Amino acid sequence: MPDGGVLNGDTQGTAALSGRKRRYGAGTLRRDVVAALTVTAIALPQGMAYALLAGVDPRYGLYSAIVVTTVASVLGSSSHLINGPTSAISLVVFSALSIFGPDQRAEAAEALFLLGIMIGCIQIGIAVFRLGDLTRYISESVILGFMGAAALLLAIGQISNALGVRDKGTGAQHILSRLWLTLTTGDPVNGRAVVTAAAALVLALLLRALVQRYRLPRFDMLGALVLVGAFTYVAGWTVPDGTGRTLIDVAGAVPRSLPVPHLPSAQLGWVSDLASDSLAIAVLGLLEALAIAKSIAQQTRQPLDFNRQCLAEGVANLVGGFFRCLPGSGSLSRSAINFQAGAETRFSGILAGGFLALAVIVLAPLARYVPKPALAALLLLTAARLIDPARIAYTMRASRMDASVALVTALSGVAFGLDQAILIGVALSILLFVPRAAKLKTAELVVDEHEVVREKVLSDPDNSGFLLFDLEGELFFGAAPELERTFAEIKHRAQRKSARHVLVRVKRVRNPDVVSLELFEHFLTEAAGDGIVVWLAGLQPDLLASLRRLNLEAALPEARIFPQGTDEESATLAAIRAIRAELRSEAGPEAPLFYQV
Repeated sequence: MPDGGVLNGDTQGTAALSGRKRRYGAGTLRRDVVAALTVTAIALPQGMAYALLAGVDPRYGLYSAIVVTTVASVLGSSSHLINGPTSAISLVVFSALSIFGPDQRAEAAEALFLLGIMIGCIQIGIAVFRLGDLTRYISESVILGFMGAAALLLAIGQISNALGVRDKGTGAQHILSRLWLTLTTGDPVNGRAVVTAAAALVLALLLRALVQRYRLPRFDMLGALVLVGAFTYVAGWTVPDGTGRTLIDVAGAVPRSLPVPHLPSAQLGWVSDLASDSLAIAVLGLLEALAIAKSIAQQTRQPLDFNRQCLAEGVANLVGGFFRCLPGSGSLSRSAINFQAGAETRFSGILAGGFLALAVIVLAPLARYVPKPALAALLLLTAARLIDPARIAYTMRASRMDASVALVTALSGVAFGLDQAILIGVALSILLFVPRAAKLKTAELVVDEHEVVREKVLSDPDNSGFLLFDLEGELFFGAAPELERTFAEIKHRAQRKSARHVLVRVKRVRNPDVVSLELFEHFLTEAAGDGIVVWLAGLQPDLLASLRRLNLEAALPEARIFPQGTDEESATLAAIRAIRAELRSEAGPEAPLFYQV
């Protein structure tokens, strides 16, 4: 491709222009502070709960929420991902530490710190060898299914807290079985807990409406928690009686101690005992973190550096191992709350780690008055907001294959857990999509002095009044970064050459999926907004049907669509004639009308 260097090589400048950051000001700081405070309120009870789930001292979960969160936010790529202890990682850690008996708590703790160091080293190695880029082959449909299952599981896990009843069953039982036991054979519903949860939910919704109407800082979740917490305290529901019991469950006491440097006292034999588990946690942690980061980036349109995020995860766990931390990954609930509370930059994660450290020292006595039903209500609201009905409908309309992958991933998450769901979804994506993959080829074409359409060489002058490009390859999610760069360069070239018309020849593109179709839609709408008239020629029936189902008439009228005909070149030539006719009507009768002999 003689002119390929111009089209595919000069993309960094375009990407830099599209990803230009705004200046960090007081408004951004305010939004990051509010989001960080909201995350801190959730991180306090979660940090202790996940440590207990892993079978270790609750302090180590809090230390992870301080150190791992801060380090990963400093080094990471995502503006909204919050790292720290998670339920999935804690369950695998519990399994890894099962080699120690109940009377070996000290040894298990030292092995926990060694495990974090080993996990960090593996993840850093993945980043050094740039294997993080392989995660781009996680289909967006997998992410969609993962988020759907995660939202459902997150909501199910908070039902007992919202009702004020104790969870029944064991961790070995399925979450739906435990829910059934909790609801049918558990304690009677605590009316005060239900009132607390309902009040927190209603307040959060009302405050969000006020925030949106008057464009206030997103304090809705934090404000609802503070107001409900104050009410339950005044009502005496969270004040312990003579036996230390409260009328509704509270987050619990927080130990007043901060993480300090610590060198694990590990035995060499532990390395081999923990090797397989450390590899499993390292891979699971990266998949979990990147899946969450990608799902939020779908809404923010933030470009992600996958290798950088892998490095941040690894360094965070490595440092955490030397500060007595529970290994961590991206937290679904805290990341979603961070995003929904209005965070704009990674500084919100740094602030969250700092606020949690401050809370551990200064506000530890107040944590025992935070009502669990109010936290449960906020997490239930977060779970509901994780579901994107518009995107689900978009995927169902655009591609049946993507819809099936999303559905299988979601069902796998509910049936087998989120860690297994990601692996099943990725395996299914590879099975269905990768064998069809081919590198997307892009060439600029020119109409030469003999009125012949051919590939442009460096010495050729530009077409008069329009640009012509040819795309070839599989339009699946693996080619999405290159397709996005191609569209960005086409717009950049059109603006630089002051070409109002752009003709894209797509007769050799195949099997469009939901990701490529969405990129087509963004390209068409953004080009229209920039005053660029886009024409498509040579559309095969599958691409033509998909574009028509997405109702893009405003950005791509039927008159600018030229489906592939029986003659190989007829669609492209017909489109060029139409463009020449349009140019003649704009410039006057002197402009020649294209014809092919």
